[in-house]
Amino acid sequence: MDTKVEPSATLFDAAKLLLAVAILVAAVLGFYYFEGAPLALRSLGVLVALGLAAVVALQSMQGQSIWKFIQAARIELRKVVWPTREETIQTTVAVLIFALIGGTFFWLLDVLLLWLTSKITGQGV
Repeated sequence: MDTKVEPSATLFDAAKLLLAVAILVAAVLGFYYFEGAPLALRSLGVLVALGLAAVVALQSMQGQSIWKFIQAARIELRKVVWPTREETIQTTVAVLIFALIGGTFFWLLDVLLLWLTSKITGQGV
């Protein structure tokens, strides 16, 4: 019998994620605490902290599984066959025509039902 053991998250992984969240919270608090500093410098500080928090989070098991998912998604994205410009234009025109036809139909139905209701109730509109 061949069984695979899935590694599980440890307390150390939870501590890494908690540290990443703490870095983000400190970055946001620092952004507002140093409001006298130039906006570009404060924004750069938040971006650096965001990168540092991402590095710390990616060291955890959950972060590594998210990174594997992102890599697999990129591979699948390369397999997508994108429509040509001509196909995109044709599809867009078809959608617009059907939306126009549908809108006109429901507008005429609304007018008809309004006229019918006014005739049945005897109240003119």
